[in-house]
Amino acid sequence: MDENIILDFQHVTKSFPGVVALDDVSFQVRRGEIHGLCGENGAGKSTLMKILSGVYPYGDYEGKVIYDGRELVLKASSIKQASEEGIAIVYQELTLVPGMTVGENIFLGREPTEMGSITWDRIYSETQKILDEYKLDIQPQDIVRNLGVGKMQMTEIAKALSENARVLILDEPTSALSEAEVTRLMEILGTLKQHGVTCIYITHKLEELFRITDRVTVLRDGKVVTTQDTKDLNSEKLIQHMVGREMKERFPQGNRKPGEVIFEVDDLWAKDPDKGREVLKGVTFNLREGEILGIAGLMGSGRTELVMTIFGEYGKVTRGTVKLNGRELDISSSHQAMEAGISLVPEDRKRHGLVLIQSILKNISLPNLDRFASFLRVDQHAELVESLKIAKELAVKAPNMFVPVESLSGGNQQKVVISKWLMSGPKVLIMDDPTRGIDVGAKYEIYKLMNELTEHGISIIMISSDLQEVLGMSDRVMVMCQGRSRGTLEITEATQERIMMLATGMACEQ
Repeated sequence: MDENIILDFQHVTKSFPGVVALDDVSFQVRRGEIHGLCGENGAGKSTLMKILSGVYPYGDYEGKVIYDGRELVLKASSIKQASEEGIAIVYQELTLVPGMTVGENIFLGREPTEMGSITWDRIYSETQKILDEYKLDIQPQDIVRNLGVGKMQMTEIAKALSENARVLILDEPTSALSEAEVTRLMEILGTLKQHGVTCIYITHKLEELFRITDRVTVLRDGKVVTTQDTKDLNSEKLIQHMVGREMKERFPQGNRKPGEVIFEVDDLWAKDPDKGREVLKGVTFNLREGEILGIAGLMGSGRTELVMTIFGEYGKVTRGTVKLNGRELDISSSHQAMEAGISLVPEDRKRHGLVLIQSILKNISLPNLDRFASFLRVDQHAELVESLKIAKELAVKAPNMFVPVESLSGGNQQKVVISKWLMSGPKVLIMDDPTRGIDVGAKYEIYKLMNELTEHGISIIMISSDLQEVLGMSDRVMVMCQGRSRGTLEITEATQERIMMLATGMACEQ
């Protein structure tokens, strides 16, 4: 075997009841490279990485994985064995213990001991070394639950680095990171590459693949489509490999014709209910019927706090008004928001949008049970008929309505979240990062759905960290900075440069 090859996947096949997740997968990863792995949800990326990290042990699949010149044989329940082999994985879904400190999480399961007792000083001193080496802005004794999502992700990465990994697998590592944190991660990966660490980088953000990877392997329907040097690819070629067809436009053209203003927020101020600090400091904007209003801003600008406050699930309003169809609203719960005609597709669908172990049916009907309940019983036939109807309208792909939502791809999970809120018949639909963590094909379907909803008179407020998405899907763009609205731009005059000027406080539109 070529000494430059650290991983050689040879004819790897993995099946589940009724589906072949990996079909004769063969490709190689070079020592010390950053190797991109991409494909639509359900393409087989996660299954392959679970084989490599020991979730699916040797004998649970066909074919071979050659690691550093020998066959990788990981036994049942062998995640720890994979770590001992020098293979570490950072999952998109965080695996930290919230009540523990950063140091405790990093050394969990392999705490240093002396005479049978854990040596806490060593845990925190070793943690500090790792944090200093990679310039991570976290303290060893910080309680994880008090950290932001971005710092939690950095803690996961620090944990993997502490294991002296020779192969580091990163699964959607930047989904919760700010642009500054993404830049820091890229610097860390560059340092690891210099130290000879091999990285497998999984992401739906194509710009990151072109920014950091040396080569890219594309999977589609469980098969390898291509492995190429990144420099020989462009976005159009990569998307065509992923979806199996040419996508001439990333954002579908709708037929939106925004009407009169139906929703108004005027000089809204609100406080964090726990810490008492002001999170909204005078936000003003309006929304027209059948319009998509994009909300842009840097992480920490108050975008999510704004929509969660409007939905009655976050801030304590201290000043300002919110009006729908000219009527002032006083909303202090999601139930009141729904009754008023406002629905919210949350940023984190798995934590706040879904009950993962429940069925598609139960997830869709849960916030709408009033429609089917009478005399202390639920009309299950009506519940199924209505839920099935809306799931079909949104093209949710699943064997039936009774499978658990956790078994669906990210794009289909997002459609289930949207389905349940559309059943409530909203006038205003708030979508917070609606395409986060889903592939390009599923994104296109979500975009088409958004166009269809607005054509039926529903007004959409869309938060997105992707400026191309904001510019591609919005009729107007409202920009936030430090809890304030800095201006609203017509899409014909909006550019990435103008948005960033407003988002960084360097300009103010009237």
